[in-house]
Amino acid sequence: MSQQSFNITGLAGEKTLTGSISIQGAKNSALKAMAAAILFDGPVTLENIPDTADVATMTEVLTKLGAKVEKIKVAGSNSQEVVESVLTIDSTSITSTDVDPDLAGAMRASVVLTGPLLARFGKVSFPTPGGCVIGARPIDLFIDGYKKMGAHVDEDKCTYQITAPKKLHETEIFFNKQTVGGTETLMMAAVLGTGTTILKNCAMEPEIVNVAEWLNNCGADIRGVGTPTMEITGTNGKLLSAKKHPFVTIPDRIETGSFLLLGALCARDLTITDCEPKHIESLITLLKDSGVPITVEPTTIKIVNNVAPSSLLTPVADVRTHEYPGFPTDLQAPLVAYLTQTNGESKVFETIYEGRYKYVEDLNKIGAHITFLNPREIVVHGPTEFKSLSEKDLSAGSVLEARDIRAGFAVVMAALAGKGQFTITNIHLIDRGYEKLEQRLQALGAKIERKAN
Repeated sequence: MSQQSFNITGLAGEKTLTGSISIQGAKNSALKAMAAAILFDGPVTLENIPDTADVATMTEVLTKLGAKVEKIKVAGSNSQEVVESVLTIDSTSITSTDVDPDLAGAMRASVVLTGPLLARFGKVSFPTPGGCVIGARPIDLFIDGYKKMGAHVDEDKCTYQITAPKKLHETEIFFNKQTVGGTETLMMAAVLGTGTTILKNCAMEPEIVNVAEWLNNCGADIRGVGTPTMEITGTNGKLLSAKKHPFVTIPDRIETGSFLLLGALCARDLTITDCEPKHIESLITLLKDSGVPITVEPTTIKIVNNVAPSSLLTPVADVRTHEYPGFPTDLQAPLVAYLTQTNGESKVFETIYEGRYKYVEDLNKIGAHITFLNPREIVVHGPTEFKSLSEKDLSAGSVLEARDIRAGFAVVMAALAGKGQFTITNIHLIDRGYEKLEQRLQALGAKIERKAN
């Protein structure tokens, strides 16, 4: 992988970005639909798929299993533009059920492949999933769920061998805590099983609903979609059919929220199109209460005449990340970057992942004042000014680093809001979740360039 970085000239606190930005399809929905393609009796068509690094990785994982994955070029919103936002996946050619360990180590979403592979082929081998380094991600709930569904599990070092030669059968599973990946994976595993499997304390994220409704349209029987309890009556091994039902990816709510937070700090007028505002109501409410001039339309969010200094914005007394429809953990880092510019103290409590504050070091290095109360709770003192460090400090590590996808976006926000020149490394992590970020920000007037190191 070639090492690249972003070079950014900050706006010195001025809100000069203007224009419109269109939201791509939700990465976390597209990846799960790609995995679900294994449940079908022929090719499936997936529309509005974002061109992110994670989608490319999932494509490679599926291809190594033997599936045929093809990108289809379609006309973009600009008549001169051609984009590759449609995929076709044919799982009938799969010859292996061993998930590639190197690819799985690069992307934690690979674990969702285990459900469809086990349901269809009765066996799967996979390593401990990787991805962003944002804390422990135990997979015991997947293993326990498969065992309750009749599977046998062997563990050899960091590889799991799971077999279910007699099909997965009905069971009842209560998740000790809401889990997006667990809900999606065990839901898909139960689709081809026998009897009715009941999942309780399910995650209710829109991405889960997006995939489940598509599966229902294609022959699955999943009830309670979008509620804490789902009942899945299996097809007893009969594969689904998608001949008349392409999957259409919903807009990415995390991308929507990221650009909304960036706009609050750096844009005078910003229109976010092709989005689903109801999916980020928690953030919209928070920003309105903080003083950001936001108007909401059915598929559009606008920041209009945002001329007041950020130092006049109201801080947030207490915000806690929470499963949907609460405040998303994936917007925690961009929110903290925003709060550094508000007038007063804000408390942020991370309830989902205990290792998600690694970016705080980078923000404090360029001028933020963020203190820890404990490993999960921070106090953000504002307003502070982000300043690039002098040349003599470069040897001491003044270059900023993208610690994970969302933390990477947070330091991009800080650099754009700051004063001086900033360099952000490790941007391949940002590429996993944001398509062509520098080009889209340049269109708004940002001075950001991608450089090869």
